[in-house]
Amino acid sequence: MENQDKRYKILIVDDEEDNLALMYRTLRSKYQITKAHNAIEALDVLKTEQFDCILSDHKMPLMDGVEFLKRVNELYPKTVRLLVTAYSDVKILIDAINYAKIYRYIKKPYSPDELLMIVEAALETYQLKIDNENLITDLKELFSGTVKAIIEALDAKDSFTLGRSRRVAFYALKIVSKMSLSSAEISKIELAGLLHDIGMIGVAEEILNKTQKLSDEEYEKIKLHVHYSVKILEDIKQLSEITEIIKYHHEYYNGCGYPYGLKGDEIPLGSRIIAIADAYDSMISNRAYRKSLTSEDALNVLEQGAGKQFDPDLVQIFKSILPEANNEIVQYETKNLFLE
Repeated sequence: MENQDKRYKILIVDDEEDNLALMYRTLRSKYQITKAHNAIEALDVLKTEQFDCILSDHKMPLMDGVEFLKRVNELYPKTVRLLVTAYSDVKILIDAINYAKIYRYIKKPYSPDELLMIVEAALETYQLKIDNENLITDLKELFSGTVKAIIEALDAKDSFTLGRSRRVAFYALKIVSKMSLSSAEISKIELAGLLHDIGMIGVAEEILNKTQKLSDEEYEKIKLHVHYSVKILEDIKQLSEITEIIKYHHEYYNGCGYPYGLKGDEIPLGSRIIAIADAYDSMISNRAYRKSLTSEDALNVLEQGAGKQFDPDLVQIFKSILPEANNEIVQYETKNLFLE
């Protein structure tokens, strides 16, 4: 809910009038309540109104509560969904969690106090998500000038990286477009993509511009850019979650990366996404010490590294978005949009 002066809007759905009346009496003093007697009626209501929270009974004629809340999730993923059920069937609950993405279920019989407590907790979580999304939007606006200045400084230091930060962020956004992430999470990954190589400012230009293969000692100095990135950003509290993504984007899925040797799901999702976008763009870019790979060859490298260096599921998503993404890249670069 955007306006804190207004009461949260809740839709309650139950085919039994007594149950509907109990929910209404319990919640009406604190919230703005709309009633529906079955899922079909509720879906009609949702054509013209949006709600912060929906409570649905499980066993109803025409359409059960799990299927109804699954439809709600598809239409309004931000709406908090609660399933009211007299059953403890594990499969029902798993379906409700996996497909309807419910916040939790409410077991019948329940007391008014229990119902009110669960709804209050659900709406607190809802408001935190809304506030977090607003914060990320504000951060993007607040730091847009700073981010642009940093990117320009990186591009000026290493001519081979012109537009690279923007392309990495672009590929990352294409990956997350195929995933069910909140707008706040998407914005964090975008900012991390833009800032992921900020620490390269601390690496000597003679190493960045070297035309021969790097020595082991020089490669170790390159690897320090992750440490430099964290040092540059760690005192900006508003960017702490973005910094965490950047911190781990050179970890390998099999645990053989750096700097901490994390593996699998220990590596934050955003870091795994940036790792793929960063590696691909690096391979297709000309560097001082090597020529670029073709898009096809770079994708082959990613697929060979799936399960080793890269998250295999994310590699498959990246493969699916790549043709469209590369077409857009060509259009953007024709207009120099990645260099603005």
